[in-house]
Amino acid sequence: MKRAVLGLNLEPQFIIVDAFTIPDLSIPQKGIVAADRKVKCVAAASVLAKVARDGRMTELDCRYPGYGFAVHKGYGTAAHKEALVRLGPCSIHRKSFAPVRELMR
Repeated sequence: MKRAVLGLNLEPQFIIVDAFTIPDLSIPQKGIVAADRKVKCVAAASVLAKVARDGRMTELDCRYPGYGFAVHKGYGTAAHKEALVRLGPCSIHRKSFAPVRELMR
C-alpha cells in the first residue's frame, strides 16, 4: 500500500485506510475498522478496486487455464485450493497465501 500511495501523481493530504495504518509513511493517515461501510469515498474505492480485480482475474483465467480465477477471483475457495494442489502454484500466486506457501515447501 505504501508503494501505491508513493506512486500516485498527486500527494494526498490525508489517507484513510481500512482497519490499519501504513507503516513508515509521512502522510497523515487514519485506520478505520470497516471503513468501507463507514466512509463513502472508501466504499467507492472498494467497489472500483473489486471491479478492476474481477476484470483482471478474468484475463488471468485465460492466461492460466484450470485455476478458475474467473470464478473465485483469487479468494481461497475449496476449488481454488484444489486447483493449487492439482496444478501447483503459478507465477501470479502470492507466496504469502498459506496454501501456496505450504505447496512450495
